[in-house]
Amino acid sequence: MRAKFTIAIFAAFLSVLTCSINGQFRLFGPKQPRQPARKASELISRQEPLKVNQSLLKQATPDNTRIVVSLPKQRAYLMIGDETVADGPISSGKRGHGTPSGHFTVMEKDPNHHSSLYGNFVDGAGRVVRAGVSARIDSAPSGTHFAGAPMQWFLRLTGEGVGMHVGILPGYPASHGCIRESVDGAKLFYDHARVGTSVDVGDY
Repeated sequence: MRAKFTIAIFAAFLSVLTCSINGQFRLFGPKQPRQPARKASELISRQEPLKVNQSLLKQATPDNTRIVVSLPKQRAYLMIGDETVADGPISSGKRGHGTPSGHFTVMEKDPNHHSSLYGNFVDGAGRVVRAGVSARIDSAPSGTHFAGAPMQWFLRLTGEGVGMHVGILPGYPASHGCIRESVDGAKLFYDHARVGTSVDVGDY
């Protein structure tokens, strides 16, 4: 009886010792190679590029199109009725600066718009002295003036300045409320919209 008990204790001791050695080997053994950080260009290219139905595009005019923006999908759609003419990536407002949802109409078209709220302070020679500032809360350093961020192919949706325009597309909501688009997407939507075009923004 004592022999069986001794063997059982010895077996348990060996089991604990084996687990301890394995654990130490994992802790102090060769480290797993660290995954290299992803390049910004890889993150930016995660979204599907602009897709265009060429046969429908031939039928599209500023008088028969409407725009639908899906915030969850981060896509904008140029529509004729219920048919999709174009489907392009966007970046909507980040947390704290969310893009408003609802039904809007294009209030203004401006091919070379500049923000009156966000931009840079530049000196007399055009050099950026302070970048990424808010004209509402930042004070201009001596000898500088405010230069609003460019918003090419701008379609204004609200009186507060929210609109659709060319911008950086990181693959997630990152703007201060506007709907950023790719260069080719913004130009296509701009060309096929007019003041009064219907724009629906929401969970589509």
